[in-house]
Amino acid sequence: MAFNPEDAEFIGISTDNDPPNELLKYLQHQSPEVLTRVAQSVSGEIKQIIAQNVQGLVGVLPSDGFNVQVTTDRENLAGLLASAMMTGYFLRQMEQRMELEHSISGTFLESHSSDLDS
Repeated sequence: MAFNPEDAEFIGISTDNDPPNELLKYLQHQSPEVLTRVAQSVSGEIKQIIAQNVQGLVGVLPSDGFNVQVTTDRENLAGLLASAMMTGYFLRQMEQRMELEHSISGTFLESHSSDLDS
């Protein structure tokens, strides 16, 4: 199943009172190629966390002993998709922050140790 931004309006579950969701609008106007590149750029750890999150929301039985089928409607599926996407964006931001902190602390430690050597 390929993502089609032209058909992505099902994600936009809102009432007339809700403010417009700028992130949702932005995502709906991205090409499938851009979304594919974004999805491929996340680490295995993020993919594992998202999979566990979705499995926790849907409920999963081991496939070797059960024939599991999940039935839902568009609104609930859209909510699940939005939740998984937001979890992914949040986790990617946290991963980038962690990498930045490691980079900065490594740079700080290197410069601090060279100051001590002088």
